[in-house]
Amino acid sequence: MTMLSDALFDSFESSVRETESADSLPPACYVDPDFFAFEKEAIFFREWLCVGRVDWAANPGDYYTFSHSGEPIIVARSLDGELHAMSAVCQHRAMLVAEGAGNARGFVCPYHHWSYALDGTLVGAPAMSRTCNFDKADHGLPKLRIETWQGFVFVNFDPAALPLAPRLAALESVMANYGIADLVGPRPGAPATYQWNWKVMFENNNDGYHANRLHHGPLHDIVPSALASFPELPADTAGYYRLNGSTHPDASFNATLKAVFPVFDKLTDEERNRVLFVNLPPSLSMVITTDMVLFLILDAQAADRHALTMAPLVTRESMADPLFEHRMRMNEDAVREIVTQDLDVDLAVQKGLNSRFAPRGRYSWQEGAQRQFNLWLVDRYRDGWTRQGGGGGSAVR
Repeated sequence: MTMLSDALFDSFESSVRETESADSLPPACYVDPDFFAFEKEAIFFREWLCVGRVDWAANPGDYYTFSHSGEPIIVARSLDGELHAMSAVCQHRAMLVAEGAGNARGFVCPYHHWSYALDGTLVGAPAMSRTCNFDKADHGLPKLRIETWQGFVFVNFDPAALPLAPRLAALESVMANYGIADLVGPRPGAPATYQWNWKVMFENNNDGYHANRLHHGPLHDIVPSALASFPELPADTAGYYRLNGSTHPDASFNATLKAVFPVFDKLTDEERNRVLFVNLPPSLSMVITTDMVLFLILDAQAADRHALTMAPLVTRESMADPLFEHRMRMNEDAVREIVTQDLDVDLAVQKGLNSRFAPRGRYSWQEGAQRQFNLWLVDRYRDGWTRQGGGGGSAVR
């Protein structure tokens, strides 16, 4: 028996109140397979999903593959320089036509050798001349909407989706001086897979409340939870951010507690005395210090499983420094210690959410980012439920 009902969607009202009076989402939203199936249709196949960086396919013929919600995706730059996104599934017998990354003039299915151009057009289908009513033009790789923003690549499975960039205008001013579109970094390896709900991870990425508690100690106490703030943004904004003051300028998560790469040269004094956390649900989170950006891309795979791609970004000059690897290792060592603590907690939270005693908890004012996330989610949950014929109340954001 499904847990989806008008009563469930009406209950979300208490999760979008002001932070001091709001409740967390019902635990079933994190553990129930039916609810995850609903999320796939309501969110993941309708919203813009991050699939990497523009420079991962910088040159004509470059391509790489990614995945979201079980859908294999190719991002490729055609020989005319245009960036394309498409399904990686051959339209003959569903074999994957590409995996990994590389440079090619097109894609050839290894099973029956159907061949596709870099834009997904079917250009060759051996021994299909006797097949009735077969037109190659009808069997190209399904195309996805594609946009770029701040150097990130986003795709959308919904051909009617509103453009992304205009709905991020409210984030532009707070991000402008970091020059994120021009930053570069080491290409990340294969994503890691974790056995908990994607929202547990996303909430942890956004949560300042736990910072000086779970991570108590010099590596994180430089960014006190008490200095967090959660600016209100226009209702149609497709993301949100948290500002967190630091105890000294150019604070960074490493043994020196200071930036080890050159500080971004356009930052104001105010920006040099804080850390910026930017969130574009359901797939992208960024931790932005004065010399480096750490980005996290989530791929929700099941109610209790997601994959995570995590990598840093710095200026081109920083990456060209002969000491780059040594400086980056200082940051990586500290981040690894912090992330290990987070991963242990996330797994325990998922276990707790499966309990009959799992609560709809109350929030501290330092958890304002959780309410921001709830606002984004509940609007889309209600719209999705209405599309399925439910009541579910009116959208709030």
